[in-house]
Amino acid sequence: MPRPEALFLHGVAVGVMTYGFMSLRTLPMDGWIRAQKGGHFQFLTIQGLSAAWLTMVLSLGCNLLPSFTALRAAKRASLMIALPLTFVISAVYWSLLLFFPSLILQRQLPGLSEPSSSSTLPELARIPLNIDLSLHLAPVATLLADFIFFEKKYTKKQVQIGSPLVVLACGTWYACWVEYCASYNHTFPYPFLTENPFNIRVGIYTFVSFLAWSCFRLMNALHP
Repeated sequence: MPRPEALFLHGVAVGVMTYGFMSLRTLPMDGWIRAQKGGHFQFLTIQGLSAAWLTMVLSLGCNLLPSFTALRAAKRASLMIALPLTFVISAVYWSLLLFFPSLILQRQLPGLSEPSSSSTLPELARIPLNIDLSLHLAPVATLLADFIFFEKKYTKKQVQIGSPLVVLACGTWYACWVEYCASYNHTFPYPFLTENPFNIRVGIYTFVSFLAWSCFRLMNALHP
C-alpha cells in the first residue's frame, strides 16, 4: 500500500504546479511572451517547473505501482535533474527579487518606448504572490521534502559521475536554447542576460551550472 503522506505530497505538488502554469494565461504579459520565439519556455523557471511537475507525476506512479522498477529509475533520474535546477531557480529568483528586482523582472508594456524627454520607466511586471509561490517556491519545497522524507540519498558514483554530467547537459541545453530564442526576439527573458555581452553571459551560465552541481552535492551529503 502507498504511504498516504507521500500520496498527499505528490498529489498536492502536481496540483499546485499545474495551477501555477495555467495561471500564466492570466498575466498581463502573457500575450507578449507567447508571441516570442520559445514563449514561456524561454524562462528557466518554466523549464524547472516542467521538470519538477514530471518528477512528481512519476512519484505518483511509483506510489501506485511500487513494483514497477523502471518507473522508480525514471523518477530518480528526473529528481536528479529537477532538484538542483529548482533550487538554483528559487535561490537566484528570490535573491534578485528582494535586492535587485530590475535584473529579474521585465518592464510593463515591452516594445513601447518612452519619449526621449521622459525621466520615468514603465513599472516592473510583478507576478501575483499566489502564482509567484507556485512557480518559484512550490517546486523546490516539494522536491526537497520528497527527497528528504521518501527517497534514499544518491550513491557516491551517482554524485561524482552522474550529477556533473546531468548538470553539464542541462546547463549547455539552456544556454544554447536561450541564446537561440534571443537571436529571434532581440531580447532575453531575464534583463540580467539582456544587459550583458556574450562573454559575461557564458560566465553566468557556467556559474549557475556549478552552483546547481554544488547544491546537489550538499543536499545529498546532508540527507539523513
